[in-house]
Amino acid sequence: MKDLKQFNIPFVGLSEGNHDFKYIIENEFFEYFNFDEFESAILEVSLNFFKKSTMLELVFKVKGTVEVPCDITTELYHQKIKATLPLVVKFGQEYNDDNEEILILSHDAYQLNVAQYIYEMIILAIPNKRVHPKVLDGTMESETLKKLKELEVKEVKEENTAEEADPRWDKLKNLLTEKKR
Repeated sequence: MKDLKQFNIPFVGLSEGNHDFKYIIENEFFEYFNFDEFESAILEVSLNFFKKSTMLELVFKVKGTVEVPCDITTELYHQKIKATLPLVVKFGQEYNDDNEEILILSHDAYQLNVAQYIYEMIILAIPNKRVHPKVLDGTMESETLKKLKELEVKEVKEENTAEEADPRWDKLKNLLTEKKR
């Protein structure tokens, strides 16, 4: 994918009302943004584009899976993605995207490229901590998990702590009780 022209929406030529757009997102899309954390991606994005006389209302929805490495075992797994992103486009003197929910385009704009919004929605839908489902349910068997179990800190059981107490601590405890009197 050399460029992202397919994500341009020439809204000047659209009639007022509701318009639907569908996009299939795969790895090539993320290469354009120099994002390579996914081994593979198969996502479907639907865009509900509602044109009014003075503004545009967009609702992006994505669902699908991306193949990512587990943060614990580094094993690859398919992470399900489902997200929604609303966006209101208004027109003003100059371009302004300071507000994440409202985009202001200049009055002379005639098209909108939605690729950046699709990219951000997908990236933000990925959990910060990616854990393989088999790790969560305890059925994962890997060398990494075996090594982590080996290196796990074992609890030290303290038995007869009262009998083995250091007498110096007893004298310090007495100072506290004498102070209270």
